Amino acid sequence: MSQDQQASSSSSSSRFLPAKSWQHFAAGGLGGMCGAIVTSPFDVVKTRLQSDLFRQKHSTINVVGGSAGSVVVGAPRAPSNLLYNFVETGHILRDIYREESPRALFKGLGPTLVGVIPARSINFFTYGNGKQIIANTFNDGKENSYVHLCAAAIAGIATGSATNPIWVVKTRLQLEASTRKSATNGQRFAGSSWIMIKKIMREEGVRGFYKGLSASYLGVTEGTIQWVLYERLKKLSAGTEGRGGMQQWLGMLGSAGTAKCVASLITYPHEVIRTRLRQPSVNGVMKYTGLLQTLRLVIAEEGARSLYGGLSAHLMRVVPNAAVMYSIYEGVLYWGA
Repeated sequence: MSQDQQASSSSSSSRFLPAKSWQHFAAGGLGGMCGAIVTSPFDVVKTRLQSDLFRQKHSTINVVGGSAGSVVVGAPRAPSNLLYNFVETGHILRDIYREESPRALFKGLGPTLVGVIPARSINFFTYGNGKQIIANTFNDGKENSYVHLCAAAIAGIATGSATNPIWVVKTRLQLEASTRKSATNGQRFAGSSWIMIKKIMREEGVRGFYKGLSASYLGVTEGTIQWVLYERLKKLSAGTEGRGGMQQWLGMLGSAGTAKCVASLITYPHEVIRTRLRQPSVNGVMKYTGLLQTLRLVIAEEGARSLYGGLSAHLMRVVPNAAVMYSIYEGVLYWGA
């Protein structure tokens, strides 16, 4: 084979299988794992605030007689504003710790890690290699926002389809109440992952593991916005233009956190809808059965504001999560180059 033919063959191979493509897989999984562990308590709070099963318990705060923060069913809710929402998140974390045990703050972490590691690995692998393939195939090897958008959308669909069953199990676990007594007796809380898997299979069949998949596909827009913004902000950040040290690290943190915050604010209602769709049945009846049905029912019963339930806890989780995840991802790619 001539040198020209070898070069052509090498170029064709790199076009469809970029060099060191495995690094995106490993870096994404490692970053996702670290971020999930650090921010797990906020994930529990967010899930509960999104669900109407815990709305009555956690949406009212008694401020009479100096007992601010006490949860009292039927008490008038404090004025809703951004600052209060963050304070409310703190109260709920405290109540879960007191009433259910510290372990309850990490409910669902097992299936979260089981889901996060492959989810982030698949997402970063598909996106990192996809943008190179799309650019080489359709844009003369040049990356731009359109290339990033297409790669992010494909990555989101692939990730959602592969990991939806894991997120269903995680959501069900987080919505199961557990008492301090059962925890201190050394018993595993009722919703262990395996027990929950068998319960879903027995009561709902295989289709039960794909509850909320339509909302997950709708959520692809969040990942798409996040990736496109991150790429743009990374270019604008002086800390990521070939400069090392603290400036480069801070640039990555700022770009990742800002991109995730903006994307979450724009697309957050799909998170609430997805959580409602994944809720267990009550007395054998599934209250939420479809994307549009859930949207209409939530607005009719609770108002449009409820579509942003748990937003404060969500932001407190996903912004630092994204900063940790993307910095680890970029670091692994940098040191593996």
